Amino acid sequence: MTKRQDFPAVQTLLQQANLDTALKSIAEKVLNQQRLTPEEGVLLFEKGELGFLGTLANHVRERLHGDKTYFNRNFHIEPTNVCIFTCNFCSYSRLYKNKEDGWELSIDEMLDIVKKYDGQPVTEVHIVGGVHPKMNLAYFIELIQKISAHRPDLHIKGFTAVELDYMFRKAKVSIEEGMRILHDAGLQSLPGGGAEIFHPEVRAKICHDKVDGDGWLSIHKAAHQLGMHTNATMLYGHVEEFWHRVDHMERLRSLQDETHGFNTFIPLKFRNKDNDLSHIPETSIIEDLRLYAIARLYMDNFPHLKAYWPMLGRSTAQLTLSYGVNDLDGTIDDTTKIYSMAGAEEQRPAMNTAQLAMLIKQAGRRPVERDTVYNEIMDYTDVVFSDEELLAK
Repeated sequence: MTKRQDFPAVQTLLQQANLDTALKSIAEKVLNQQRLTPEEGVLLFEKGELGFLGTLANHVRERLHGDKTYFNRNFHIEPTNVCIFTCNFCSYSRLYKNKEDGWELSIDEMLDIVKKYDGQPVTEVHIVGGVHPKMNLAYFIELIQKISAHRPDLHIKGFTAVELDYMFRKAKVSIEEGMRILHDAGLQSLPGGGAEIFHPEVRAKICHDKVDGDGWLSIHKAAHQLGMHTNATMLYGHVEEFWHRVDHMERLRSLQDETHGFNTFIPLKFRNKDNDLSHIPETSIIEDLRLYAIARLYMDNFPHLKAYWPMLGRSTAQLTLSYGVNDLDGTIDDTTKIYSMAGAEEQRPAMNTAQLAMLIKQAGRRPVERDTVYNEIMDYTDVVFSDEELLAK
């Protein structure tokens, strides 16, 4: 067990005379690396002030990772924004029966996107999109195989559990068989999208017609059993209550206890532009930071906590690095504006390596390039970038 005197910030926190007794007990548990209960998780949302939460979350972050902040060189492909589902929070999809403003990329068009990065040191392609009835399991098997054949060194991370559930049901295969088929074709890991909030009373209000929480967890469990790593998300700041958030995190934490297959937890901020929940005000930056800090404290068996900078914006993403976050995702090249359509800060989310590394350095952290499964590639702490590199488009 780590000695208390090694962490003066937390020690000072515990000595505050006006600290709520229940919060002090939580701080003691965090310091002693003891697991928080769901009731304590809710209490942190109800009573935890930003400074208190940030001190504890930064303590956990630095105990696990020091000042290291990870990123990778990746790019995104969105095969389509046409979707059969009607999620009330979504600004991105266009209904299959009314495809105005929709796009549908062919396999050759997606392969052309991959070829744009020939000769560049990208390590990951991230493939997610709408659920299109014509883009079935066989279609995506062909896509994965062609990407793998063209560039065998490129890690293919693809498809939310929502997309996978539809593929498998349409192909009349089990979750386990469907995951094995895709894995054999070259799919290496899953992103965390589609999780939203697991509790059925929330899903009934925001995404009633797509895979439920149990189905999402079953798909990720099947991937873990094949040795695949996956990510997990939580969409926050809409109709959910604090206990819904904790219930969501608890279910993820329980599966992680069983499989150890999750790499990172990614809270996703609800953005209210052009969707059916536009009447709901977005959370403040303070509430965002509190959420990240609580996630770091509660998700004790998740090695990494990621802030998705295209959704939060660069400045807020920098701030999260003091509230438990140790990963800012990647360079990203999102030509289809999947996040800006929802009102995100970044209208054309893309940064080069120099820009992302400098963003991390400016926050007083060490930028470390990783691959998809967190093998370290290069530490950029002592790298000096030219003005041309920092200003490059």
